[in-house]
Amino acid sequence: MNWQAFIEVLVGGLLSGVMYSLVALGFVLIYKASGVFNFAQGSMLFFAAMTCAGLVGKGLPLWAAALVSLVVMVALGLAVEKFVLRPMVAQPEISLFMATIGLSFVIDGLAQIIWGSTAMKLDLGVEDMPLEALMDKTGIAVSQFDLLAAAVAAVLVSGLAVFFSKTKVGRALRAVADDHQAALAVGIPLQRIWGIVWGVAGFVALVAGMLWGARNGVQFALTSLALKALPVLIIGGFTSVPGAIVGGLIVGASEKLAEVYIGPHVGGGIEAWFPYILALGVLLIRPEGLFGEKIIRRI
Repeated sequence: MNWQAFIEVLVGGLLSGVMYSLVALGFVLIYKASGVFNFAQGSMLFFAAMTCAGLVGKGLPLWAAALVSLVVMVALGLAVEKFVLRPMVAQPEISLFMATIGLSFVIDGLAQIIWGSTAMKLDLGVEDMPLEALMDKTGIAVSQFDLLAAAVAAVLVSGLAVFFSKTKVGRALRAVADDHQAALAVGIPLQRIWGIVWGVAGFVALVAGMLWGARNGVQFALTSLALKALPVLIIGGFTSVPGAIVGGLIVGASEKLAEVYIGPHVGGGIEAWFPYILALGVLLIRPEGLFGEKIIRRI
């Protein structure tokens, strides 16, 4: 085996996995706080990337476009909580899920009405080229853009982990996630916590949208990242931030290694569906995911 090529594929997969984790993180935050699987997260990511790229195309510098997009995405998250989630409190989970499916179409249409349907380019100033210093020393080609994206994702995830574990809001979020009624009984403002979580989810969607948009182009296909994050959530667990990270790393590494080392023996093209086979295996062994909480229901 060519170990240098193996390490190169593995590292590339792990770096892609960190970006998958960033997409999955938005799902985890909302599901953990409200029990809603937000099918519209991919559309929020697309809307964020379109907004940022559109503002840059209008002549705004990247930093200003990102700042305005941040305000827009936080406002969108708060609006979704107030006008979609809040009126449906205490409704069946399937009703909430269907509402987010409808919301995804609304957001997709809104993005294309405002910015058009033409694919855009978003330049973050870092090319998707091998890092020369590392390549000269080790001979391993690692994309400098992937390294930047992984670093940004790691800082964001670490910051959110500290925020939700050390702050008063974070403790309130954990209480809401454990038991909505008990949280209300001790005076925790449920709607305010949900609003904060949806606002943070909008911020996460912006960061993920900018990174994926710069890598693959800002186009409608970005909405499919919601489906790409599904194996990450199944493997890591729908309620675990560390699970989203580990699940993303597993999916990123496994799909690249499978494509390179298994693909040639089965006709190739398995990178797109191999993570779902992996997720199916986890469902059969541990349905709640590697880091998910076991749910015990009394009948």
